Amino acid sequence: MRAEKVQIVQEIKGLIESKPFILISYKGLSAAVLSSFRTKLSAFGAECHIVPNKLLLCAAKELGLDSVAAVELSGDTAMVSGSCDPVALARAVRDFVKELKEKVTVKWGFIEGTLVSAEEVQALADLPSREVMLAQLLGLLEAPAGQLVRVLNAKVSSIVYVLNAFLSKKEQAA
Repeated sequence: MRAEKVQIVQEIKGLIESKPFILISYKGLSAAVLSSFRTKLSAFGAECHIVPNKLLLCAAKELGLDSVAAVELSGDTAMVSGSCDPVALARAVRDFVKELKEKVTVKWGFIEGTLVSAEEVQALADLPSREVMLAQLLGLLEAPAGQLVRVLNAKVSSIVYVLNAFLSKKEQAA
């Protein structure tokens, strides 16, 4: 392999090593469109790079990512990667694909050590944000405690009602 290709493989290895990435097609896009997409990605620590298919698969093989190395790639490929939240990365790619419906498609992704299809990338993008999910989890954790307080309060209230009724009956008898 020529020295330039070895250098490109090393750069690709740096981009995919322990980071989520999503591969998209970009055929027919202008440099200005890709540049604006890169600007949006940089806001949360992600990048978009045009990668040669064979060199990407070579880099994956060198890193021991056998599931990635076994996939067949064809056509123009851009790789969106970053050490950011995978859901935010998938959401940014989904929004970009929506903008340019015919020209851009998701090929597949590699997230948390797992090869994911284009449909799974879409499902990941449809998840609520991290903050919303944490709030939902907190609500789930608080619910049993709140229910316990209401049950205990109801028991105490019923005892008070019984004592009040007994006291009223005593007063009426006297």
